[in-house]
Amino acid sequence: MVNKDFCLSSYIAFRYICEEGMNFYEGFEHRHFKPVPQEQRIPVTTSEDIDREIQKQFDQLYGMYDSIGILLSGGMDSANLAAYLKPGSHAYTFVAQGTQVFNADEERAARYCQKFGLKHHFVDISFDDYKEYTPKVMATKCAPVHSIEPQIYKAAMMAHQDGVQLMIVGESADLIFGGMDQLISREWKFDDFVRRYTFLDPQLVLANPVDMMPLYEKYRKEGDLIDYMTFMDDVFAIESSGSYLNAFGTADMPYYDPYARLVMAEPLDLNRVRNGEPKYLVRGLYAMKYPEIPIPNKIPMPRPVDMIFKDWEGPVRPEFRKDIPMQQLTGNQKWQLWCAEQFLNTYEP
Repeated sequence: MVNKDFCLSSYIAFRYICEEGMNFYEGFEHRHFKPVPQEQRIPVTTSEDIDREIQKQFDQLYGMYDSIGILLSGGMDSANLAAYLKPGSHAYTFVAQGTQVFNADEERAARYCQKFGLKHHFVDISFDDYKEYTPKVMATKCAPVHSIEPQIYKAAMMAHQDGVQLMIVGESADLIFGGMDQLISREWKFDDFVRRYTFLDPQLVLANPVDMMPLYEKYRKEGDLIDYMTFMDDVFAIESSGSYLNAFGTADMPYYDPYARLVMAEPLDLNRVRNGEPKYLVRGLYAMKYPEIPIPNKIPMPRPVDMIFKDWEGPVRPEFRKDIPMQQLTGNQKWQLWCAEQFLNTYEP
């Protein structure tokens, strides 16, 4: 079914089209990320369990691939996975020249590479890269994209040139092991969670917004509450992991997330998460692999969008409102508007 207004509203609110079979134009068909089925995941109880099961996965991977690389940030998730790579493997860390956006990533990732003898490459991200690579990843997705997708695409293409056959990512650790501490920080009232999770309100920026509440309503509970844990497993997983699937797919680079094959054997201890120990099992693994380094705080993958879109005046197409309060929007929200307009300009000039 074609419904441009629905697709545009869904992208603005959730950063992806939340209904399969709903598309921008005839001949377009986006696809949702399909997580590893629960029955195929390996239960883990301790950090030692995670270590053992990830090592098994790498042993299998090295039986299939001669050259494995990694997207390496300064955070725990990818740092842990770097410890399983063979010396001489390629690691790719994002930078943005002339900014301090990636400083923490650069410094920590360099220490990880030095410890394990990895070849460290910096992937410089600029507005020119966004303009060059965004159309490519949009064409594959048949929709506007997340701002990490052009970055991942560029890193994947660099890895191709270095002879890498498979890229490792640690993207799903947050979702599986309780890393989304801000979103699972409390028992949310329904309306409060809607306001917290919605990336950008379609009514604020679109001329013909479509109500996105039906998606949230699927997770409403008695007492004006919301089943936010299932919402995250269903909705966030598709949006977040789908960005990696699309970017690597566009670059024709296979990728693998060892965390995605695991599942906690015991219920997540929300008290620990809410009292300063998000991803406590992953933190334990980090302490095993890097006993000499303090455990870092969570570092979302940075994007230099605040700098790039600081003075952008906003979209001009008729699909967008003329009175958007651009000064109130974050760089990531401005990216969404810019990307949506680029998409429409490409396929409906």
